[in-house]
This record gives sequence, C-alpha cells and structure tokens, in this order.
Amino acid sequence: MIANARMYSVAPAVGESWRQLFAAIGASAGVPLTWLEHHAPEPISELWARDDLGAVFMCGLPYSRAKPRPALVAAPVPSDPAFQNQPEYWSELVVRADSGFEVIEDTFGARIALTTLDSQSGCLAVLYFLMSTGRPGALYREVVAPQITPSGAVRAVIDGRAEVAPIDSFAFSLLRRYSPELTSQLRIIGQTARTAIPPVIASHPVPASLESAFLEAHKNGSMASLMADLQLQRFARPDPAGYDLLQRRFEAAIAFWQQHPFAAAVHPAFAELATGPLAH
Repeated sequence: MIANARMYSVAPAVGESWRQLFAAIGASAGVPLTWLEHHAPEPISELWARDDLGAVFMCGLPYSRAKPRPALVAAPVPSDPAFQNQPEYWSELVVRADSGFEVIEDTFGARIALTTLDSQSGCLAVLYFLMSTGRPGALYREVVAPQITPSGAVRAVIDGRAEVAPIDSFAFSLLRRYSPELTSQLRIIGQTARTAIPPVIASHPVPASLESAFLEAHKNGSMASLMADLQLQRFARPDPAGYDLLQRRFEAAIAFWQQHPFAAAVHPAFAELATGPLAH
C-alpha cells in the first residue's frame, strides 16, 4: 500500500517529515507503506482514484462525494492552540499585507483566487461563507485561473493576480513556519466556519493495527520530533458525519451561486459555477 501527504507538503522539508512519520507509523503497525511522490500540477484526483492507497491525505469534500467512499484511517489534530485540540480546520481569508482591505466585504468587486472547484478549504468554504452576504450583483470582478494548491493561491495574492484567497488553515500554519517569506507578505482578514479536517484515507479497510498506530502516534516518543516538526498534537478517529455535512453544503452552494452572480467573470475551470446568471 502507498502513502502520500501531498495536501500538507507545503515545502520540501515538510514533505520529508511526512514521509518519515508515515513510514514510522506503518512500521509500528507492522504494515509496510510505500511512499509515492505525486506533485502538482499532476491532478490530485488521479492519486485518490488509485486502488492501493494505505495512508493518503484526502480533501474532505471529494471524500464526501466519492462513490464508494474510501476507508477513513485517521484525522490530524494540529498543535496550534487555535485548533482547540480538535480534528477541525477552516479557511483563512488572506490579502496582501500592504493592501487597504480590513474585512472580507472590502474585497468585493476585486479578484479572488480559488484552488479547484472540488476543494473544501480552497473553494467551497468561502462559497458557502459568502452565501449570507445579501449583496446585489456580482460579489467579485473575477474568479481567476485555478491555483491548485494553497501555496499557489498564496502566490497569486502576493504577485497581484488576485486580491484575496481562502487558504487551508493547517496548510497556512505550516507555511508560516516553513515559508515565512511568503506569509509575512499576507494578512488575514477573516475566517470561514470550522469543519472536519482532511482525513488520512485508504482504498480499502486497513488493518486495525494501522489505525491504532495513527491514534497512538503522539504517545510514541520516537515520533515526537516528527510530530512537532509537523505541528501535530495527535491523530483522531474521523467522524463520517462531519464529511456528510460538506456534501450538503456543496450542493447548497452550487445551487445558490447558479442563481446569484458570484463574479462578473469566471475562469472556465470553475464552469460549474458559471451556469445561469454566471455564464460568460
């Protein structure tokens, strides 16, 4: 079975720490895990479609919509106190540090950078969050080209290709530690609601020993430094109901924005948004 942590490998050093941690967890469980490199711009959906996954991070939204769903293995609990020792996360709404934006409403009429349509933190979270604005007309001037990863969305804002972007809060926390030259150029002006954090999944039910090894990793002294490097408090048992919620919110958000203009111009990659009043 393969292992991969592309979703949270925000820098080479982070990716290496994930590789070592997953290998150590697999060894503790007596379950060999073969590390698979799978980098952007390769579609991450191709990774999730494999039938040999043993420990792979998967975004909660595509997990919720998968038929059949993969097996849940564990969910990370970040160590930053903001995560309140829970397997939950949110999207940070970021702008350039030198901009004049103070709250998300200030960015209306500007350009927004989303990752991909099937991303919870990089797209759905903000679409659902903004449904309650009640603002007439298009909220944004443009939804720019898909940025694929949190790092890509961060760079789009820094480089001036967009004025605002939603960023996975755990990914942003890791970026703050490992790429401060990027995050120091940004400012957070809002946050979306907390939802279930992306889980570690497998293609098929995995040995109970592997699940236990993830859940007990924080008690294993040999893994302590890796857990610290990755800003992990522990792994928790995922709650399927938390991901059911994402599917319902996706359906509600798509239906809403097909009836209300989200942006005056929408990149073709977000065509599912650009039907009805959004079509250009």
